[in-house]
Amino acid sequence: MNKDAAASAPVLDGLPPERRIWAMAAVLVSVSMSSLDTSISNIALPTIASQLNVSPASVVWVVNAYQIAMVTTLLPLAALSEIVGCERLYIGGLMLYVVGAFTAAMSDSLPMLIAARTLQGLGASGMMSVNSALIRFIFPRNILGRGIGMNAMAVGTSITIGPTVGALILSVADWPWLFAINIPVGLASIVLAIRTLPRTPRASHAFDFLGALLTAACLGPFIFGISSAARQAAWELIALYVVATVLAGTILLRRQRGHPAPMLPVDLFRIPVFSLSVGTAICSFATQGIAFVSLPFLFENAFGLSTVATGFLMTPWPVVVAIMAPIAGRLSDSYPAGLLGGIGLAMLGLGMALLAMLPANPSVYDIAWRMMICGCGFGFFQAPNMNALMSSTPSARSGSASGMVATARMTGQTIGAAIAALCFTIAGNGGPMLALTIGIGVATLGSLVSFLRLTMGGRDGGGRVSSAATNDSTGGQS
Repeated sequence: MNKDAAASAPVLDGLPPERRIWAMAAVLVSVSMSSLDTSISNIALPTIASQLNVSPASVVWVVNAYQIAMVTTLLPLAALSEIVGCERLYIGGLMLYVVGAFTAAMSDSLPMLIAARTLQGLGASGMMSVNSALIRFIFPRNILGRGIGMNAMAVGTSITIGPTVGALILSVADWPWLFAINIPVGLASIVLAIRTLPRTPRASHAFDFLGALLTAACLGPFIFGISSAARQAAWELIALYVVATVLAGTILLRRQRGHPAPMLPVDLFRIPVFSLSVGTAICSFATQGIAFVSLPFLFENAFGLSTVATGFLMTPWPVVVAIMAPIAGRLSDSYPAGLLGGIGLAMLGLGMALLAMLPANPSVYDIAWRMMICGCGFGFFQAPNMNALMSSTPSARSGSASGMVATARMTGQTIGAAIAALCFTIAGNGGPMLALTIGIGVATLGSLVSFLRLTMGGRDGGGRVSSAATNDSTGGQS
């Protein structure tokens, strides 16, 4: 089907039920695989360093290469998906991810492993930048929240079981099998994706390669500048990051002024529900980042718990997220996302406050139920907010909207981790408590911003499909 035929195709609202199941399975398996891989890799770093005979500082680049490749390419690949089709970019990213997994499994040196992880990061970026957009074309608009809730559940579950799966693999096999296990799963996902994913709209404008470089040059230094400032790195390095971010961002905005689909989607930020939804997403993931960095220090240093016990006590949060996400997703098809998101973030803030008020010698039960409240609030927020973010934009811009979902997540997590690190520097042993206190404020701010969406009225305020989102809807299936 050529571009003209695609443009003139009838508007189709989602896939037929039987095909929808298999298409969603293709998305969920791939997203779960990339989420699982991140946590598996972290737990294997000491083993990799020992067997490759490299320093701990060097082996960290096995993780850093993956993250850098992702953060710098999410928006460019999201923009590319609107030209070549979300399903093509997704399948291409999945293929690249499998090639990276094979190369990583075959690696016999750190440089080769880092190169392989860079390929995996690019592949994961291709998948993560458009997975939300694909769900929009897989599910009918009136039940979109269900699909988004399933996606959030898959990510939460994968992150939860990642360390356990990694430990199990390392107990019976060498570290290359951590990557090799992705190969058969990835190949099966490729076949399933090719057969089932819907064809999405194609834009007629050309891809802006210079704009892609400028976007990477803007986002990369921005993320690492935040991290460097929190670590109190040399001011010259921080200044260099700031200058690079401002310079690249200024040139990018000027270059893409008037562009029908800017790579840095300033046009979408003119939609109030979209911009507020991105803001609340950053607040939520920043709060989660603060908690996940500070709580292990609180549990081990202040309460004297072991590493194993700490890992166990961190589990209730993501487990409850996985349970709540599909429930909240279904609710978001009927109730305003501003209301659901506001309640969820208020509950997250309450959980953070309860953690900050833990007794000096808490029991497992004291910690676990507080973590469950945090997970319940975060899970109750996540799917409705993503529904609001995606369905408030024109369908032709689904790729860029999906890219912003992933970018907001990574930005929030980076800011949260940086805040926690800064609190440790400022307050020493009191750093975890200070970080939790700031987390309460960030969650409360996000809750207020979410409730602000209710003042817009109409279905937009509820995060449901608006006229702007359906004006140019052209896609669904081939």
